[in-house]
Amino acid sequence: MSEISERYRRLSDEFADKIAKVPDDKWTAPSPCPDWTARDIVQHVVDTQGMFLGFVDKELGPIPSAADDPAAAWDAARAKTQHELDDPELAGAEFDGFLGRSRYDEAVNRFLCFDLVVHGWDLARATGLDETIAPDDIARVREQADGFGDAMRSPQAFGPEVDAPAGADEQTRLLAFLGRRA
Repeated sequence: MSEISERYRRLSDEFADKIAKVPDDKWTAPSPCPDWTARDIVQHVVDTQGMFLGFVDKELGPIPSAADDPAAAWDAARAKTQHELDDPELAGAEFDGFLGRSRYDEAVNRFLCFDLVVHGWDLARATGLDETIAPDDIARVREQADGFGDAMRSPQAFGPEVDAPAGADEQTRLLAFLGRRA
């Protein structure tokens, strides 16, 4: 198993754990993502797995709907992504992506792992769960966000940076950089 495969497994397990802890009455709670509910966050993360699989001519196939069963939808989507990452040949598949020629595993690391950290926080914030992001994940996501440049401020990505409070910790500063108020 590669470092990327292990990172994805850890982050996808953490996201699954958050999904499992969401109280039934919180699935329609508004999230930090404008116009999205907690359930919409899960649907977005599931859909993104499918989008990246499509880059290497793979599909999620028939999976449960996040509208009906967020946990089952996430488990099915992440299993397919993990399968691709655990096979060195599949993980190394190349495609022409947002940033030019890319490998599947590197794209998962750069985008999907990033999404799991940020949208994991969004889901926690929307539903009243523990919002703590591990320090190593904060550092990695910040470095990746810096590398995205202005492209990350495009529509359907991240909003404008907001001001972090004076003396804010690293997590709060990262979230502010990503347009979220902690």
